[in-house]
Amino acid sequence: MTDTTPGTKGTDTLTRLEQEGEIAADYLEGLLDIADLDGDIDMDVEADRAAVSIISDATSRDLQKLVGRDGEVLEALQELTRLAVHRETGDRSRLMLDIAGFRARKREQLTQIGAKAAEEAKGTGKPVKLDPMTPFERKVVHDAVAAAGLRSESEGEEPQRRVVVLPA
Repeated sequence: MTDTTPGTKGTDTLTRLEQEGEIAADYLEGLLDIADLDGDIDMDVEADRAAVSIISDATSRDLQKLVGRDGEVLEALQELTRLAVHRETGDRSRLMLDIAGFRARKREQLTQIGAKAAEEAKGTGKPVKLDPMTPFERKVVHDAVAAAGLRSESEGEEPQRRVVVLPA
């Protein structure tokens, strides 16, 4: 039964996201055991979504296998983890998975790309089209462009969807 007391909606959301994180952590621990890989699982709630990270004390060379080339394996594992959460809860999950700090490093790079594109659009007064990106990458770039005071939009069809930074 859902609590309908005024002011509890935020608490319910946090509890739901924490539950998603727990389900995801259990799923990923099983995966690490099957693959015979060492890694610790860290859970958090960031920007209204569950965030789960697999980190390692040792050189994260083993975990790089779970990241893959340019994060391709990481993306697939994130989708599988979301499906595991969906199977348990019946709700679609927006869970974000990071492995060995790959997404954190990628986020920094993408923020710089977005800021640089915003500066270029401001300087030239013309739209700046970026290379095709994943939904995660586009979101980070859109946020960086907005922080620079400009608008951006996505155009094209997956997997060739790209961000276009619009001048003021």
